[in-house]
Amino acid sequence: MKIVVLDGYALNPGDLSWAALKNLGECRIYDRTSFNDDAEIISRIGDAQIVFTNKTPITKKILDACNVKYIGVLATGYNVVDVVAAKEKNIPVTNIPTYGTQSVAQFAFALLLEICHHVAHHSRAVHEGRWESCEDFCFWDYPLIELAGKTMGVIGYGRIGQTTSKLAAAFGMKVIAFDSMREVGTKLGDCTFVELDELFKTSDVIALHCPLFPSTQGIICAENIAKMKDGVIILNNSRGGLVVEKDLREALDSGKVLAAGVDVVSTEPIKGDNPLLGAKNCFITPHISWASKESRERLMNSAVDDLRAGLAGKAVNVV
Repeated sequence: MKIVVLDGYALNPGDLSWAALKNLGECRIYDRTSFNDDAEIISRIGDAQIVFTNKTPITKKILDACNVKYIGVLATGYNVVDVVAAKEKNIPVTNIPTYGTQSVAQFAFALLLEICHHVAHHSRAVHEGRWESCEDFCFWDYPLIELAGKTMGVIGYGRIGQTTSKLAAAFGMKVIAFDSMREVGTKLGDCTFVELDELFKTSDVIALHCPLFPSTQGIICAENIAKMKDGVIILNNSRGGLVVEKDLREALDSGKVLAAGVDVVSTEPIKGDNPLLGAKNCFITPHISWASKESRERLMNSAVDDLRAGLAGKAVNVV
């Protein structure tokens, strides 16, 4: 059995072990493979029956040229694979749906707490000598925000949305949520489900944890921002396409939106002309919510377990 990993570096830059995967067959692991070079992708797959990919696309052309029997996506999103073509060829495509729940929810709060306290800025100021030369025993350059008593609105109430809600409640926040699969007016733990417009109207903080569907594409747009409180905080470490970046930039620059924390953007890696790069009070991180070592280790173990199940004829997490 021959196995190829097309772009393994993001999952394992060297702090994890591929040993469990290598135990299942002859294994070739590439750090990166060109997204736009079909010939390179086909060459690297070669005669491998098992292909793992994170962001390298697997198209019908590639499947026609190779003898692939199993595709494992080393992520939750699987849009990089032509699943229609794979299904026509009876090739199972699996993903890893639950590995990053805790890390992504925790990172949403990392973004939020940085907005509330500007920890990195104030630490730099201390190291630059400003506290040493300060006339008072303390100083701060931005308003400091307490979360207790404020309302967090969570859009999307899957595993990550639920975990973020629990963290918000632990901070003393009131939690409301919108999810198309939940009945408005019902409660689940500390969370009450509301209409989307009600969430926009009443939330002090809005956290996006929904999938990118046609119904959610650009859900943060000028029309919906206008419904929000002045000074709202927006968090997005779900999918970049949920935000109309030009509209969010305008809202940040005008002060309608106090601050935004985003770990994802419309095109990744980010392009120099992305509107959010020049926006006021916009904290941008490079799609790392998922990337704690613990989270990546769960992903690695799940990928191996899924392949092992697939080889035994009992494929799991098939998309």
